Amino acid sequence: MTRYILKRILSGIFTIWVTTIAVTLLIHLVPGDPVQIMYAQSQSTTPEQLEQIRHQLGLDRPIYEQYIMYMGRILQGDFGTTIRGSQPVLDLLLVRLPNTLILALSSLVITMVVGVTAGFFAAYKRGTWIDTGLMTGAILGISIPSFWLGLMLMYVFSIRLGWLPVSGTDFKNLILPALTLGLANAAAVSRLTRSSMLDVFAQDYMRTARAKGLAETIVLSRHALRNGMINVVNMLGLQFTYMMGGAIVVENVFAWNGIGRLAIQSIFQRDYPTIQGFILIFATVVVTVSIVLDILYAWIDPRINYS
Repeated sequence: MTRYILKRILSGIFTIWVTTIAVTLLIHLVPGDPVQIMYAQSQSTTPEQLEQIRHQLGLDRPIYEQYIMYMGRILQGDFGTTIRGSQPVLDLLLVRLPNTLILALSSLVITMVVGVTAGFFAAYKRGTWIDTGLMTGAILGISIPSFWLGLMLMYVFSIRLGWLPVSGTDFKNLILPALTLGLANAAAVSRLTRSSMLDVFAQDYMRTARAKGLAETIVLSRHALRNGMINVVNMLGLQFTYMMGGAIVVENVFAWNGIGRLAIQSIFQRDYPTIQGFILIFATVVVTVSIVLDILYAWIDPRINYS
């Protein structure tokens, strides 16, 4: 197990290292002069000032030197400063990162509760109207874009009923965006859960457990649910990645003050240092969560080969 954990950590570090290369090249993939694009909205910037900014950003050096300089700053915790306002990028990201993580984790809880419950009962009641209704709802959930679902929830619960606020960043404001992300991803989880549980219900050990006279609740909880959750836990890692990406859209729909909303603002403002910092932080969070879920997956299924 220790060797497996070390391999996953090293794999994660390699992924983040590749991300730093991509982030360094990002500013060079933009057509034209990136400095002129960043300051296109400023009419008072002189060519001399643009050249000074180009020198400060290291864009007048070869790419390999820029990468070495960038890595040196990153290892010291320096992600640069924003183009608008000259604020430290890392400080700005760390202030908003907890909001995005709270949104993503809250959505993940909703996805697990709704998706696993719906999939479990659909499998347990296979062939009945309950199964048909739940899976029909799952298909609709997969087909609906998250931003449209968010707008509909906002219209119903904020505008029509007045129960929840439209936008903001506190507990009440968390409910609608978390539901938007959670319900959108619960549909896929419910279908996978149903498929996994149907496979488990057909196993010999389920019939043996019932033949021994065990209570149905014990058979379902100890023998069915744990074995059926193996594939689901693996998928939840992918779902969390989708939620972090989907949070970029949902945060802007509900004006949730997270790093996704900051990223969109930075793109419109052509603030490349902030965009670079966002991509690196985003990749680090996703890789870290993936490692944790892989370890949890290995703990749930002892049959995994750790070599």
